[in-house]
Amino acid sequence: MAIIGKIREKSWLILVLVGGALLAFILGDWQKISGGLEDQYGLGLVYGEMVDRDAYQTAYNIADLNAERQAQQSRQPKQPVDEVAVWNSFVQDMVINQEMEALGIDVSQGEFDAYLYGEDGFPVMPDLAQNFIDSTTGQFSRPMLEARIEDMKSSDDPEIQKQWEESEKYYIDRRKKEKYFSILEQGTYVTKLEAKSEYTAQKEVKNISFVLRRFSEISNDDIKVDDAKLREYFEKNNVNKKYENRFSTRDVKYFDIKIVPSKKDSSEFNNMIEKIKSELASTKNDSTYVLKNSDLRFYTSGPYSTAVPEGHPNASQHLNYPAAMDTVFEKAQLGQIVGPYQHNGVYNIAKVIGFTRDTINARHILLPVPEGKESEVQARADSILKVINKDNFVEYVKKYSTDTGSAAKGGELGDFFFSQMVQPFATFCADKPIGEIGQVRSQFGIHIIEVLDRKGPNHPRLALIQKELKPSSETLENIEKEAYDMLYALDSKLSKISDQNERVDMFDTLAMDKNYFTRPVTIQENSPRLFGFNTTLAEDKILELAFNEDAKVGDLVNSPIKDKDRYVIAIVGSIKVKGEAKFEDVKQIVKNDYIQDQKAKRLMAQMMNAKSLDALTKNGKASVQKAEVVFANPQITGGGFEPEVVGALFSGLKDGQMTKPIQGKQGVYVVRIDKTMKAPAASNYDVERDQLLSTTKARVKSEATKALVEQADVIDNRRFYNIGIRR
Repeated sequence: MAIIGKIREKSWLILVLVGGALLAFILGDWQKISGGLEDQYGLGLVYGEMVDRDAYQTAYNIADLNAERQAQQSRQPKQPVDEVAVWNSFVQDMVINQEMEALGIDVSQGEFDAYLYGEDGFPVMPDLAQNFIDSTTGQFSRPMLEARIEDMKSSDDPEIQKQWEESEKYYIDRRKKEKYFSILEQGTYVTKLEAKSEYTAQKEVKNISFVLRRFSEISNDDIKVDDAKLREYFEKNNVNKKYENRFSTRDVKYFDIKIVPSKKDSSEFNNMIEKIKSELASTKNDSTYVLKNSDLRFYTSGPYSTAVPEGHPNASQHLNYPAAMDTVFEKAQLGQIVGPYQHNGVYNIAKVIGFTRDTINARHILLPVPEGKESEVQARADSILKVINKDNFVEYVKKYSTDTGSAAKGGELGDFFFSQMVQPFATFCADKPIGEIGQVRSQFGIHIIEVLDRKGPNHPRLALIQKELKPSSETLENIEKEAYDMLYALDSKLSKISDQNERVDMFDTLAMDKNYFTRPVTIQENSPRLFGFNTTLAEDKILELAFNEDAKVGDLVNSPIKDKDRYVIAIVGSIKVKGEAKFEDVKQIVKNDYIQDQKAKRLMAQMMNAKSLDALTKNGKASVQKAEVVFANPQITGGGFEPEVVGALFSGLKDGQMTKPIQGKQGVYVVRIDKTMKAPAASNYDVERDQLLSTTKARVKSEATKALVEQADVIDNRRFYNIGIRR
């Protein structure tokens, strides 16, 4: 009993222990399932080390902030952050910083100050020179920059202090990189022999005559191909790793089933459009009818209902219509119904409710309204309006207007499209009779305006109804069923095939039989990016199909993938590992190369024994052509880019000699050297040396960065990490 009592007494402890053990067991299994164990890849690897997630997020946040600032400055919508560019820049900074640290490259305080202020041989940086200018001298002002930096350092706002810290880091990093790449540039040189070779390659010209028999003369179907021949060709030509896989990749083949309206949907839609046309023409309340029936619920009867043709300078800020409809609208009468016409993927039915001239001229007096002075300024505006007229308008402009730009012209603004002005001003100018003088209030103050002229074509003001032709619920169900039926049929057929590559071939065949077009998408394992898909969800489904840990060639997607206006059905087409390729991985490439080589052999055999170029033209399939070639630019006019052919011409052939048949990229050539014009004698090759050196130095930064990134064996794991494929 004592033991039982103790157990009862300590029952809470047992519950805790048992519960803790159970929780540990559950969490342990959940970690295995969800990948909750320690990450092996994280967002990615550089030199085998995981990328610092916080550091990358900071880089992304800075890019996002820059996009925000740029949008504010340009008064345009904020553009999405280019995540690929952010990642590439982040990785490049990582590998370059490691190099600079290993070399001990640093920037002292004295050097940083000189760099920042443009002293001791440093030029003033353009981004600073533009923003810190002495109004008296028009030159860069160090005191202004110093004062700004001191304000940021001592600010009570932590965000402003942080901005300076980030700016300081940016300029220090920038200077360190300049020093690093300067060291690399100092290691570049061009020898006299290289400069002479470049001079000769540019200046020595060969006049040639040639006959080209193109590969296209022979149909691919005329070349007999089987796997045995292709395997033999592959083994023979892969000794130099011609077909080596540069990256580990996975190919996915897919086709799509479009989600489009049926004939019944189109018929019902057309009937609805005809009804809307009739009702819009007869309605007495345009605004109510438009707001009730249009997909785009917008209506105004004022000048902002003006529509302009595509291509008009202000088309992006207004309702617009196809340029082909311009004549129709120019001749339209008030109350006329125009349409339906298609524009930007929707059907438009428009009722003409007025017109706006393209060009307006007006003059104004601007009276700013300081805070607390509203009634005083309004009283002044009212008093001016009582006495002003077209004859004394300029006099009042000179006396009162604070718009110095227009005041010098008597208040005239010149020709403008109405919406280039602020809204109250624009509405007055677009609607009031010519010669009328009145006042409006805007964010700039009170404007006293006289409309001087309106000219140019009339643009229609529209009561616009927009309708999109969409698939009905019945159609959506039928297309979804079609997608699932197709996937089921594929699975039934493919499940009976054991060979993985045969499954992929059968996928193509069955899709083609149903008039679906298959296409491949290749995805790099260490930098997974997809193109051609409309939604991130669809991309994720493709990645899961191709890269789940059990994925193998011939795997079908489990269910049709919804990708906006289509269903996608996909299969894993190939899995290629970096390094030496398997025959099955490159079979199509081998086949193409084999066919071209067989064509070349046939053509070369036909051309081998010709005694002259004219003899090669007797069958009527080719003609003798002439061209000039230089070694520096292996382009043959009438042929194409042919480095192997041009190289052969500069390998010691004498004038008058004719080559044996040479296989090029376009076909087989036989060439005769008509005349060689040697490069003129030169006292030196300084120009060529400087050109080569300049070109080499210009490439140092990009080539060195590229080499460092390749050496770092970068793995971009962000997409996989986010969808839980590889952590």
